[in-house]
Amino acid sequence: MAAIPKTHRRVVLVRRPPGEPAESDFRVEEAPVPEPKHGEVLVRVIYLSLDPYQRGRMRDAASYAAAVGLNEVMTGGTVGEVVASHNASFKVGDIVEDRLGWQEYAIGSGPSLRKVDPSIAPISTANGVLGMPGMTAYFGLLDVGQPKAGETIVVSAASGAVGQVVGQIGKIMGCRVVGIAGGARKCAFVKDELGFDACLDYKAEKDLDAALRTACPNGIDVYFDNVGGEISDAVLRNINFFGRVALCGSISQYNATTPPMGPRLLGTFVGKRVRAQGFIVTDFAERYGPARRQMGEWVRSGRIKYREDIVEGIDKAPRAFIGMLRGENFGKMLVKVG
Repeated sequence: MAAIPKTHRRVVLVRRPPGEPAESDFRVEEAPVPEPKHGEVLVRVIYLSLDPYQRGRMRDAASYAAAVGLNEVMTGGTVGEVVASHNASFKVGDIVEDRLGWQEYAIGSGPSLRKVDPSIAPISTANGVLGMPGMTAYFGLLDVGQPKAGETIVVSAASGAVGQVVGQIGKIMGCRVVGIAGGARKCAFVKDELGFDACLDYKAEKDLDAALRTACPNGIDVYFDNVGGEISDAVLRNINFFGRVALCGSISQYNATTPPMGPRLLGTFVGKRVRAQGFIVTDFAERYGPARRQMGEWVRSGRIKYREDIVEGIDKAPRAFIGMLRGENFGKMLVKVG
């Protein structure tokens, strides 16, 4: 193992963007490598996860989690190697996952730090299909969406970290699954490699309502919403009686300076008795263990496939994050740090 350096690089937030973030909203700086105290470990970060929720952490507004402070390290999930330990539960060389932020070295401690078994799948999956995005797909679809065999599920952002897993679980449950993604290449991946029944390219479809009616001849029973906005408006106009909507995210609106106006659909929800529920994946934290074991079995057996989009170097994180919010990534967005 290489010697632990004296300093490392980290990315801090220096400005709260009113709209789309810019690289100037972040600063890549050199800082001393921290030393672990009793009960702590020092982690050399190998992979950093970039996720849409991090845009919300850049706002100084009330939310389900605290905002990142100015001149503080950006929050983010990580997978890394323990290089120094003062915690009997972890030894040097262990691979661990935790939300340690955009930095090359970090202190880990507490119940959220978990070991990763590299024999199950590549360790990057601990930030993806076997990590937070995978758990979001699993519980959001099965607990919130409650699909039944023979029903039709529509998934927006279908080629993304969460959407690609949602659709495949839907197929395992015996459902017809229709994805919505941006671009022919992403749609081909969703349909041909992941096994969705159809995928609509929202960038090319002139009439998304009509395309949905064609792709979903029996209507839509479950909608897994990752994007909000006009795409979701089109889906909800085609929802069935007693449909279920799992509200996971609204990435189309995260950079909006003013909320866009849309059709008023609550009347439809009343008449059709549609149930819509927002959720946060940590709502289900006590059940992560069995869910990860099931997901691990599906990944090992090939029933669930995944795609990752990886850039190298902590200094590339701001640009990759901005691109992800624009939909430029293809699959789970990761930064290979070390």
